[in-house]
Amino acid sequence: MTLAHCMRALAFAAVAAAAGAGAQTLSDLRNDAANPRNVVTYGMGWGQQRYSPLKQVTAANVKRLVPVWNLSLNHTANASTQPLIIDGTMYLSMHDATIAVDALTGRQKWRVPVKLPADINAYLCCGIQSRGLAVMDGMLYRTTIDAQVVAMNIADGKVVWTKQAADYKQGYSMTHAPLIAGGVLITGISGGEYGSRGFLDGWDLKTGEKKWHRWTTAGPGDKGAETWAPGRYEYGGASTWLTGTYDPELDLVYWGTGNGGPWNPATRGGDSLYVGSVLAIRPGTGEVVWHYQFSPGDPYDYDGTNELVLADLPMGGRTTKALIQANRNGFFYVVDRTNGKLLSATQFAKKVNWASGIDMASGRPIDTPMTAMVRKTENMTDFIEVWPSAFGGKNWMPMSYDPARRIAYFNTINLGMKIKYVPQERPAQPTWYLGLELGGFVAPEDGVRGALVAWDPVAGKKLWEAPSKAPNWSGVVSTAGGVVFTGAQTGEFMAFDAATGQKLWQFQTGSGISGLPIVWERNGKQYVTVTSGAATVYGALSGDPELVNVVPGSSLWTFALQE
Repeated sequence: MTLAHCMRALAFAAVAAAAGAGAQTLSDLRNDAANPRNVVTYGMGWGQQRYSPLKQVTAANVKRLVPVWNLSLNHTANASTQPLIIDGTMYLSMHDATIAVDALTGRQKWRVPVKLPADINAYLCCGIQSRGLAVMDGMLYRTTIDAQVVAMNIADGKVVWTKQAADYKQGYSMTHAPLIAGGVLITGISGGEYGSRGFLDGWDLKTGEKKWHRWTTAGPGDKGAETWAPGRYEYGGASTWLTGTYDPELDLVYWGTGNGGPWNPATRGGDSLYVGSVLAIRPGTGEVVWHYQFSPGDPYDYDGTNELVLADLPMGGRTTKALIQANRNGFFYVVDRTNGKLLSATQFAKKVNWASGIDMASGRPIDTPMTAMVRKTENMTDFIEVWPSAFGGKNWMPMSYDPARRIAYFNTINLGMKIKYVPQERPAQPTWYLGLELGGFVAPEDGVRGALVAWDPVAGKKLWEAPSKAPNWSGVVSTAGGVVFTGAQTGEFMAFDAATGQKLWQFQTGSGISGLPIVWERNGKQYVTVTSGAATVYGALSGDPELVNVVPGSSLWTFALQE
């Protein structure tokens, strides 16, 4: 064999090995939560529990955690993404590129740029970021901020197909990780603040052919159409900007919907289905099997998009297939995921003044006099002070759920806002469509704007909290070793005792952390990986004094115990 033949054979073998390493099946995706060697789904499992069964790092030894490597991501945009790990290679999506990295050394294997339109910033509603990837059968799938869905060869990042989900010049964008469920690739959409109409799409994994399209505002002929003022559904919001979860036994996907357009509910009329809701859909067809609306009419931009975690809980004397969410509206919900029945709803936010509770018979919030007035007043003369603010009692950053301890861990926010609703016509060009004046945000008297909270979803009560002056904007991951990891907007990557909330360790990463940490294992060693680099809406608008000197700059960090 000639040298040239040898080189070609070696190159082919390398590509084939890489392709084989990424040839994940539906079975691999289904078992992701139980396989600590790989992370092949957004959320470390279809149920997005973000929990690892690894025990090598414990509350007793976590102080020995040190950086193994650090890689610059070569941008200053928001690094709010979650890597995938497949047989020793890490895959990461950013707004401007997709990269493959050797997971043990941090050396970049390949980098494929995302080609964005030169005028994208003129139309972009909802952030310059990418939160993650999906993988199956040797293919990576991602979305882009100009509202495209892309399939790539995992071996070298070569683009296989690209499909346009919507026109970015109409205010649509995409920042979320796709979901593979029931053999279908499912994506949502961003743009709710720009007078868009939300939807979900199902795509053929191999060809990119659109299999189904589901609007998330109820139009004529749809159930719930009467909950909209005439014509308002056409630009009514209900965007679907975060990744859903999937129960393969029930064959149901659970996807949250965002705020109405505009925020002012009096202009939209009624409940405005399906804003601020969870939709249970069939992945093969997009059929809505049931829905539950967290915030009917959604008067304050509370959304319902943040993670819908699947947990089997002892409720009412039996193990119940539950869906749990710490909603931005300040209440922690437990819903029967087989039928959408509300099982419990308990206030977790420090201060809530828009509702006095949730009526368990109807599942609806009990409006305070302020909210009752807001629902019927299109034009206000005075500002009102609302708690929590539009940032919510918790924002998009995903929780972790420990199925052994039956505890949820999540980052909270304690901030109010002053608003005044005013009439607004829908703009001819994509721009803010809120129907209000914002009079600023209101900090709590003690200056403590957030906390990491441990929550018992069965009892509906807080077990402990670790306060922080600036709220954490990172995802959370917990482990069987009794350690909870998250990151601070001031740059510290931190470890807490899962039982007590005591901070055990921290490391300064150089920029604010809004990334989603993962825990994984290779060659018998446990690793923790997170992205650093915060450029958040909170940092830009909240006036938080703790963040004045936090510098931009995105990077990827991996940690392990020092030998």
